[in-house]
Amino acid sequence: MLPKLIMIIPCYNEQDVLPITSKLFLDKLTQLTDEKKISEESRIMFVNDGSRDNTWDIIKNLAETDSRFMGISQSRNRGHQNAVLAGLMEAKDNCDITISIDCDGQDDINAMDKMVEEYLGGCEVVYGVRSKRDTDTFFKRFTAESFYKLMNAMGAEVVFNHADYRLISNRVLRELAEYKEVNIFLRGMVPLVGFKSTSVPYERHERLAGKSHYPLSKMLALALDGITSLSIKPIKLIMSFGMVIAVISFIGIIWAIVSALLGLTVAGWASTVCIICFVSGIQLISTGVIGEYIGKIYLEVKARPRYIISERTGEDYNDKS
Repeated sequence: MLPKLIMIIPCYNEQDVLPITSKLFLDKLTQLTDEKKISEESRIMFVNDGSRDNTWDIIKNLAETDSRFMGISQSRNRGHQNAVLAGLMEAKDNCDITISIDCDGQDDINAMDKMVEEYLGGCEVVYGVRSKRDTDTFFKRFTAESFYKLMNAMGAEVVFNHADYRLISNRVLRELAEYKEVNIFLRGMVPLVGFKSTSVPYERHERLAGKSHYPLSKMLALALDGITSLSIKPIKLIMSFGMVIAVISFIGIIWAIVSALLGLTVAGWASTVCIICFVSGIQLISTGVIGEYIGKIYLEVKARPRYIISERTGEDYNDKS
């Protein structure tokens, strides 16, 4: 029996690019169907992440013109990770596999062919991995690759150069649904689920239209969320660093006492100020890191919903829901 595929496509203010990429997604779905790789019941699901433009109207029009399109709309903007998760959770009971991909057309859509083949070969998760970063600036390439290395160094298991272009089987989605944390970092959560996985290399292109909605500030925030959501190593590093400072301070105390006994002490305003500033800085940094984790705990304890769906398209899909 051929697997039913649902493409999960998060959208935020994509009115410029959506009319272009929606045709590409539909062409790919048609090709995979004609080649008997996926079921004819396969669909394309757009997840509107609280867009402020005409994105949702475009999605509704697409659903009305072709039954293979469907859409859900979040009640407000909740971020890319929550949008992807919303699509995955909405689709998990209605398909055999999902492929999540961004709406901007940068990810090579033809990599889906290999992803589906790997699934048919027995893999439950197939990661789309960038083979090179020629389209990135030096700064973005350096920071992105450093991020993946830092994540692994911090003990978070992530796939190098993988974003959120991936195939996930229904079996894995059901297990992923058991992860209830509010602080979502799918690049690290999916590998935690386990199961047989592999990677498919692809080249990333320039956006087909519109502009990026992921500036440096959001990338840094995502990196911070990834580290603090998946690893407690920063806290362990603080403890280790604190022990080193304590040892140095203890040596300094002995030195000060010996110097005083030998009558070698002199007034040292500069050295005193430097020591105070250094220790104070370390304390503030340490308090900030610990505070970040406490904030995460605070949000988790509240157990607020990770997404809220305000609208859906397609009567058939609503019946199944």
